[in-house]
Amino acid sequence: MRISGRRLGVYAVALAFAIVMNFILPRLMPGTPVDAMVAQLGPRATPAAVEAIKVRFGAVDQPMLLQFVDYLKGLATFDLGVSVKYYPQTVVQVLGRSTIWTIFLVVTAIIFSLCIGVVLGAVSAWRRGGRFDTIVSPLSVVMISVPPVIIALTTLFVFGVSLRWFPVGYAYDPNLDPAFDFTFAGSVFMHAILPVLTLSPFLIGEFQTTMRSSMISILGEDYVTMARAKGLSHLNVMFGYGARNAMLPVLTNLALMLGAVFGGSIVTEIVFNYPGLGLTLYTASVARDYPVIQGQLLLMTLATLGANFLVDIIYGFIDPRLRDAV
Repeated sequence: MRISGRRLGVYAVALAFAIVMNFILPRLMPGTPVDAMVAQLGPRATPAAVEAIKVRFGAVDQPMLLQFVDYLKGLATFDLGVSVKYYPQTVVQVLGRSTIWTIFLVVTAIIFSLCIGVVLGAVSAWRRGGRFDTIVSPLSVVMISVPPVIIALTTLFVFGVSLRWFPVGYAYDPNLDPAFDFTFAGSVFMHAILPVLTLSPFLIGEFQTTMRSSMISILGEDYVTMARAKGLSHLNVMFGYGARNAMLPVLTNLALMLGAVFGGSIVTEIVFNYPGLGLTLYTASVARDYPVIQGQLLLMTLATLGANFLVDIIYGFIDPRLRDAV
């Protein structure tokens, strides 16, 4: 916790920088949300209507510093503005609905990939140079190199269109009403399989590669040699002594990969029409819905910083040496 407390200051500075950039970037883009709303109104865009839209979206003539103060007040009260695309819904309402599906998709893919990648990496390091290692390690490099869009289109065509094993779009059957029952849960599960399989190859490859490299260095430590000399089983030495300490770089890599995971989820959600943050960001970009874009970028920044801070805390539980660090 002492280590995490010191790092908290670094995260606070990074968050402050992200807030400032999140305020500046949309104002450097051509056009405004008002222009998009006026274009949607067409002939109905009377001077009074245009003025009302300007007031509603905060597009009033005032110094940039005052606009920034109003922006900070909005953040403090969770008021991120009103969506242009989904007017009159607020940005918080739009992102709140999409965030649930993206969290479900990303967390499921990470847990699934972490379990497989860590085991494959540990076994590859334990049997370094063997047949298992010579097959799995190059395959992991291939999985890391393939772009998510290729995997998404391939899984969509093979398992969704050709074989028709899984649904090809949406988060659940549109004919169902959301409810806490097995029918709805089964539909959500079936619709999530292809998106999860699309996100998983990259994650599995990264976890396997990182785990293997870390595990090889751990296996040369004295305490691992002592565990072997005591006659402990291979599984006990491999996972109890080796894999546990080798997990630290894997967790670090996971926190650093969150940006790539969100990037992959954007492509995946667009291909499968999955109603998460990726599809929302794409729709908002097409509609020039700058309030939603601005809110989503801030949300992704908070998610990345929060994940890194959580990893710092988990470090102390995985490696007891860090708990005694000064």
